[in-house]
Amino acid sequence: MLDVTVIEDPEAAAVSLDPIRARLLAELAAGPASAAMLAGQVGLPRQKVNYHLKALERHGLVELAGERRKGNVTERLMRATAASYVISPLALAAVQPDPDRFRDQLSARWLLALGARLVRDVGSLITGAAKARKRLATYALDGEVRFASAADRAAFVQELTAGVTALIRKYDTPDADGGRDHRIVVAVHPTLKATEPE
Repeated sequence: MLDVTVIEDPEAAAVSLDPIRARLLAELAAGPASAAMLAGQVGLPRQKVNYHLKALERHGLVELAGERRKGNVTERLMRATAASYVISPLALAAVQPDPDRFRDQLSARWLLALGARLVRDVGSLITGAAKARKRLATYALDGEVRFASAADRAAFVQELTAGVTALIRKYDTPDADGGRDHRIVVAVHPTLKATEPE
């Protein structure tokens, strides 16, 4: 089972967003189960669970984990193909965000468009690398900082911009034979507060 899979196909996205199917995916991410076992967990008839499992299987969201005999019946044990799923903007290709349409470094909506492009591009790269049976060279940095004031945040952004811009200028070789272009995305946004359990 993969840790995360990107859903690019619109039909697979629609299938995964059905509340019952999303619940079945969550149950199967915890471990393999048969339609009969899932029926008891989600409170639905086995036949209805089977119907939903077939839809998920058609779109590659669940797969056969094994079979077992139970009396005169052979039960299919299914498992989720990933522990979690992300829907790529490619699933809504005609209306996916385009960060080149409106560039504003201080806009939250532009940051969201950049994030969507990141999901789309890295999802497509993962798919291509898997088909080619190659590793994908990526890097990510994630951290948190508490600013004492808006002025400190502005100074941080200014220094961050200057530092990253200097690194880009130092290492960018647009005419290098055999070189490969890489995209750099750096984001600063407020941290979401943890929600209190109800």
